[in-house]
Amino acid sequence: MRRTAALLGLPLLMIVAGCASAGSDPTVDPADSDPRRDAFAQRATEVAGAWRPAPAWATGYVPMQDATVLLGDPGFTEETKTAFLSGWYRDQIDLPAAKPADGTIRFPDGTLTVPLVSAADAYGQLDQGDPPPCDGRPKGPAGPKFPGGARPGGPTIEPGPDGPVSSSAPQTACVPLTVTAVKLGTAPVRTSRGEAQVPAWLFTVEGLAAPVARVAVAPQAVTAPPEPAAPAQPAPEGVVGAQDVQSVDGAELTWRLGVGSCDTAITPLVQERDDVVVVGGSVIPSTGVCNAMLKIEPVTATLKAPLGDRPVLDVLTGAPLRLAAS
Repeated sequence: MRRTAALLGLPLLMIVAGCASAGSDPTVDPADSDPRRDAFAQRATEVAGAWRPAPAWATGYVPMQDATVLLGDPGFTEETKTAFLSGWYRDQIDLPAAKPADGTIRFPDGTLTVPLVSAADAYGQLDQGDPPPCDGRPKGPAGPKFPGGARPGGPTIEPGPDGPVSSSAPQTACVPLTVTAVKLGTAPVRTSRGEAQVPAWLFTVEGLAAPVARVAVAPQAVTAPPEPAAPAQPAPEGVVGAQDVQSVDGAELTWRLGVGSCDTAITPLVQERDDVVVVGGSVIPSTGVCNAMLKIEPVTATLKAPLGDRPVLDVLTGAPLRLAAS
């Protein structure tokens, strides 16, 4: 509740600068100046000026979010959300192992033809193992199917990708998601060229109201984001960096700050330009005794124009920020 009140009470403090021409200095109202804001503006200008992406940023496929995408509201329960976030799956179908023909990624500025992986390979990337067993719950995925449905020796848990994975989840959340169907389709993915429609395997999952999509683009067609170019100077006092982008809705941008657990006056800060958007925040650090734990704090600002294909850069590291997993 404290975060919401801070955001609603300080709408004019969210924007450090309006839209500025690429490479130009943003303007700040002198009456709105304070040391933390000024330090952010100076560092953001350096970060924006150092942004030099490779040609693939504008011509290739550079995903800026995870390859697993929910296609709608899944209607999670506590158990199914834990399983989804942990990557706990089991299948009850035969997954095609043949690679499909090349697919097409549709960007706002054009298309790109790319090789695809099979449904079996996509499922292998999706499935991160099985939950730890707990009383009265399934102890592993359904084993190989035999005539009459029997499985010699009953259910077992084998070592390897389908073995149990450690988890801090409550012991009641120990049920994997069951895949009942799969088909090739597309999923919206945020990329370096804006939101694109990307070929994906769409898995129907028992108990979820929306399909789970796994991007089908072969690894050799995927380009990694460029390495960040951080300013040489240390982070300014009272200025904090962004961890990732939580959501993009037109001109409304939500990102997550990394702050100290005792920091106060957490304020989102933005420098908006024609080619990039630099984000971070300011805080008042605690002067008393406090632990060294990092707290993740979501903040929101409304840009002067929709984000479009502009990268969102962290003010401390200069790194382009990825869209957080759902």
